Parts: sequence; structure tokens; C-alpha cells
Amino acid sequence: MAEKFRFEPNDISTLQDNYDVIIIGSGSTGMVSAIQAHELGLKPVIFEKMPKIGGNTMRASSGMNAAETNVQLHHGVVDSYEDFYAETLKGGGDLNDKELLGYFSSHAALSVDWLADHGIRLDDITITGGMSKMRTHRPASMAPIGAFLVTELSKQVQKEQLPLFVGVTVNSVDKDAEGKVNGVTATLPNGDKKTISGKAVILATGGFGANTEMIEKYRPDLKGYKTTNQPGATGDGLKLATDAGAALVQMDQIQVHPTVQQDNPHAFLIGEAVRGEGAILVNAQGNRFVNELNTRKVVSNAITALPEHSAYLILDQGIRSRVKAIEFYDSIGLVVTGASLSELAGKLNMDASTLSETVSTWNTAVADHDDKAFDRSTGMDRDISAGPFFAIHIAPAVHYTMGGVKANHKTQVLNEDGQIIPGLFAGGEVVGGLHGNNRIGGNSIAETVIFGRQAGEQVYDYIKG
Repeated sequence: MAEKFRFEPNDISTLQDNYDVIIIGSGSTGMVSAIQAHELGLKPVIFEKMPKIGGNTMRASSGMNAAETNVQLHHGVVDSYEDFYAETLKGGGDLNDKELLGYFSSHAALSVDWLADHGIRLDDITITGGMSKMRTHRPASMAPIGAFLVTELSKQVQKEQLPLFVGVTVNSVDKDAEGKVNGVTATLPNGDKKTISGKAVILATGGFGANTEMIEKYRPDLKGYKTTNQPGATGDGLKLATDAGAALVQMDQIQVHPTVQQDNPHAFLIGEAVRGEGAILVNAQGNRFVNELNTRKVVSNAITALPEHSAYLILDQGIRSRVKAIEFYDSIGLVVTGASLSELAGKLNMDASTLSETVSTWNTAVADHDDKAFDRSTGMDRDISAGPFFAIHIAPAVHYTMGGVKANHKTQVLNEDGQIIPGLFAGGEVVGGLHGNNRIGGNSIAETVIFGRQAGEQVYDYIKG
């Protein structure tokens, strides 16, 4: 058995005074931008404030959306950029930044190819809410996309000997007398302050989903909600950007994810692929109450409207075998198992005949491909009939911050007047506007790769220009 890869960050004693580009954040956006910049001949450095790399990317589970890919064709799926664009726009309530969305929808397939060129293959596909076609790419092993990407990208970072330091908090983005970014001031792991110079800075810091004060400031109605975010997602990049003169957009657009297991102190997101592969949602009585693959906003609101403000995902062994993440959920005690639906209902304090009838009606809908109850039309490739049967208790939680720094499709950060801040770039969740008022599942990972690549390219253009 191959030894498990373990990434080793650089020792802080090797930190230099000067780099071409300083990248803040070690999630997918940060590592992709560093790899791309390096391949164009630049000298990048990555700073991560947390003790571990990966950021919120580590928690992504479903996949990476893209249209018109060879992978789709291999699975018999004919797709179009236009449909991808239109469904993302509709899913975002027509509030999406159309410039960002146009670049995003037309460059996702190229980014899948870019990953494959680096030995990172996403050869399986599934579907998420708000999409009409299977365009959510994931590894053939069906492993959760996030940890897979972080591992594979960090292998590239290590192989290319790109400097990545953990425990480094960037305090400010610095500028010269002409207003051009010329480096950062950071606090090192030992508490010392240091100024590192660079010709450009890329913000890849993620969102503010773990900052309860910011959540409450922009959305008082979400006070007290648990979060799926890792503890470092506190919006540092937004402060760095605004201190450097950047504008913010759509800060009140905060996504609540409908299916989060939160009976324990730590909240675990149950990825959309579970529903995409055929799971249904039932209330405390065992009845369906929503089209499970409507947008996250609609499904979350439907769950919150229930008297218990929670629901159960119901699935079988056939669905479980298509979503490897369920093995992990089960290993930490989040999954209830029954040899039969009756046994499962008993463990959930549900009427067995009600749950059995619900599942039977659903299986008929799958067979006829006609969901008369809620008009669901996707995620109906398999029914719920292969025991054992499983349930996961879920409720909505804060998941993603759609608002953030204002940037154009070239990842150049803009000020309040829409002018470019020279030398400051941003990509990933730290940027606002792409997703409108609802992010489609699978679009966040796509965003990190698409705009991580773009940031690396545009920094090269800026420095060499």
C-alpha cells in the first residue's frame, strides 16, 4: 500500500525578503494561482495563517462544475456553456455579476483540462441542485473533491518547491507612493512583524462564514446559526482589501446550506451529491416536503419552515456506494442504519408505514421518471430499494458568503469608483458577485480553479507588462 502523502510546509527560517507575487491563503485558489504563476516563470510565495493548509477547500464534498467537457461526453452528456451560464444566473436570482459569470462558465472546461494536465483527473460526474445536467466533476474514486484537490495541488507545490508558510498572518497590503501594491506586512509564527516586498499580491483568503460578528452585522436573521466553515474563514481578506482601498459588493448575500448534520458541537456538511445520487428528504413524520434538488435557498427555507426546523436524508446502499463521503459520516456516528425501512423508521421514532409509503411512492416516481408530488427531474437514476437503509438528521447552517471584494474577470481588485488597484488581485470566495443570491453546488470549487489560474496569468501579465 502506497504511503499516504503528507505535505510539509516550509520552515520560517527560509522566508526571503522579496518575491514576485505574494499569495494569501492556501486553499485551492491560492495553490492554483501559485502553480500557474510559477509555470510562467514568476517567484511566488504562499502565506497561510492557520497551522494546516487547505482552508475551506478541505470541506468541499460534491465536485467541480463545468460544461462542454470531454468527461461529460464520455458519460453521454451533451452540454453547453450557454445552459451553464443561464442556470447559474437563474439560480443566483439574476443578481450575478455577468462579466464574472461569462468568464466563469466559458473557462470551467479549460480548468478541468488544466487539472488533468497536472495529473489531477476528475473523471466521474454527478449533479447538484439547480442544474439540469450532470456537470459536477469529481475523481473516479468518488472521493470528496476538497481533500482530494488539496492533496493533489499540494503535491505539485512540494514538487516544484514553491515556498508555503503556515502560521503567518498578513496584517496589511502595502503600497508605494504611487499607490501600487509593493508587498505586505505580516506577523510570523514567533510573533515578530516582517515586511515582505512583492510586485503583486493575490488575495485567496476565502469568505467570512466563520465570523459570527460579520454574519450578524450583514444578516441579523442568521444570528446563532452554526457554520460549516473551518475556523479560519473569518473574512481577513476583506479587511486587507478595504484597507487597501477596495470596494465590497453584495455583503448581505450569505448562503445557508440545507443539509448539515449539527447534533454535535461540530457541524458537518452533508454534500449535495447525496441528493444528486438519489437521496430524498423527509420530515419528522416520514413525508417528503420539497423538491430535494431545487436551489439551496428554496430547500433551506422549506426545512426551516418545518415545526422541527430539521429533516432527514433517506438513502440506501445503492446511493451510499455512489458517495464515498458517507463512509466518513458513518465512521463518526452521523448515520442511522436499519436493515429494513421499518427498522430505520423505529430508530427515528417515525411511523413505519408512512416512511415505507413515502419511499414506495418515490420509487414509482423514479421508475416513471415523473415526480408528481414535487416535480423533481434530476438525481433520479436510482431508487431506494437496496438495503440496508440509512438516515442522516440535517438542518440548515451558514455555508458560503457570496458577497465580498469587488473584482473584474481578470481578478483585478477595484475601488469604489471601479478603478483598478494596481498590483492587487483576488480570486475565490473572497470575491463577491459571481453567485448572486444563491451559489449552485459545485460552483465554488470551479471558481477556485478558474480564477486561481486567471490570477496567476494576470499577475504575470501585470509584472511583465
